[in-house]
Amino acid sequence: MTIEPHASPFPGHEYPQQLPLVDRREPGRPAPWVSRNSEGWSSLTTKEISLRLRGHYVVDPSHLPEVNDELAHFQHAEGVEVRQSAVLLCLFDSEEGVQIVLTRRAAHLKNHRHEVAFPGGRCEVDETPTQTAIREAHEEVGLASDALTIVGYLTPIVTLASNSSIYPVVAIHAGTPEFVIDPNEVDRVFTVPLAHLLHVEAFAEERWWRASRRTTADDGSFPINFFKVPGDLVWGATARILTEFLEFISRETLP
Repeated sequence: MTIEPHASPFPGHEYPQQLPLVDRREPGRPAPWVSRNSEGWSSLTTKEISLRLRGHYVVDPSHLPEVNDELAHFQHAEGVEVRQSAVLLCLFDSEEGVQIVLTRRAAHLKNHRHEVAFPGGRCEVDETPTQTAIREAHEEVGLASDALTIVGYLTPIVTLASNSSIYPVVAIHAGTPEFVIDPNEVDRVFTVPLAHLLHVEAFAEERWWRASRRTTADDGSFPINFFKVPGDLVWGATARILTEFLEFISRETLP
């Protein structure tokens, strides 16, 4: 089944987004956690999540000699300048379970305008991804560094729209955050319970075909993930990072 070029997989959200035009779109796989036992997901705590993340990356990934095959391909095989950036997956405990902080990027930004994202941005000279993620989270939405505890790192990825590597940093916030938005960067900030994101109805995947430098499957396609969140749609790099995170923490036993 071919999907209409600009159709949203979750129509009717309050904040519409314009998906890019691609050559072809078809349905992809179900949520990676669809066959797992969901009992206990709603009662996960930040403490348990930090335990589950141990061993995934135990050091700041900026110290790794090679990030991953995708980044190596862009930096070395094609000689593309890949600029370093970082994002913060900020988690906190609440009566609705663990929540994660998301933003909607301002409309006037050069790249990824109006898209849902994690707080984050470009690394400054001699700045580690961890330092960048904490600094940007404070500048964009007012998260205080002394309220954050870094508990893990996810797989760095490359986004083609801005030739950037993205280092995902996971942190626990002590208590409920009090947000102060920088309107130059962010239209709004909101939080979503992880249990909501783990509902199989909140996830969709498509296979896209598009002329691109991205390493693709044998048929020329690549996966794009989507999440339905209250009033909005998460897709692209943010959904890709979120999928890895949820796939990892939804495992039934500790690593």
